[in-house]
Amino acid sequence: MNNIFDISGKNAVVTGGAGTLGSNIARHFVEQGVNVALLGRTRENIEAMAEELSAIGGGKVMPVVSDVLDIDKLKATRDHIDKEWGGVDILVNCAGGNVPGATIPDDKSVFDMKIEDFEKVTGINMNGTVYPSLVFGESMAKKGSGSIITVSSMAAMSALTRVMGYTVAKCGVDGFTRWMAQEMAIKFNEKIRVNAIAPGFFIGKQNRAMLINPDGTYTERSKKIIAHTPMRRFGDITELNGAVQFLCSDAASFITGIVMPVDGGFSSFSGV
Repeated sequence: MNNIFDISGKNAVVTGGAGTLGSNIARHFVEQGVNVALLGRTRENIEAMAEELSAIGGGKVMPVVSDVLDIDKLKATRDHIDKEWGGVDILVNCAGGNVPGATIPDDKSVFDMKIEDFEKVTGINMNGTVYPSLVFGESMAKKGSGSIITVSSMAAMSALTRVMGYTVAKCGVDGFTRWMAQEMAIKFNEKIRVNAIAPGFFIGKQNRAMLINPDGTYTERSKKIIAHTPMRRFGDITELNGAVQFLCSDAASFITGIVMPVDGGFSSFSGV
């Protein structure tokens, strides 16, 4: 029986491969029999994660030291993967994150924000999505098939206090996702699809201090988030994997240019 959700045997590139989101998706891919090229800037971190994932069995794992903001390094990475594995079927853009100086504390205003930190957070989240998509998307265009996944945010769907730079960047990611989807389908091949997932609220290293008090209780911000989430809980990072696999599989063959919330209902709830 043909399983339209099967992605085994495909070759995937995951940027931010040593981070919480990237390593989680990479782990799931390996378990599904996908060969994964893990991209990251720090050799020690990316090689340690590759070793950990290789022990799972299933798909192959290739650690690659690269930089999502360096086009030349990305092209060299693409050429290396093409030579070793014969091309890329899936790109998941997980590189990103926030910068404290681009976040507005409660006792400050937007006019206190450091412009250099704003540029850092928009750079890594927006350009750090655009550049890999252009480089590996070109490889997909030549092959005539492929799936690009970008990572949006609840911050792109409605205004969230404090995270100004991150919000601007993720709005840019949404626009790019839709634009790149039509470009690839119209000018190259309808089998090249570009979609985004929009994670709801998950507690990780970057946002823990904002969501969890030192004594382990929820902050006031957490309480507001939970109150606005119909499922009344934070998500588990592994709950993103099903959406990613779906979008990369033949089950989503007529889906491109969408932003899929994985958020426990946060984006659809009016609060009333």
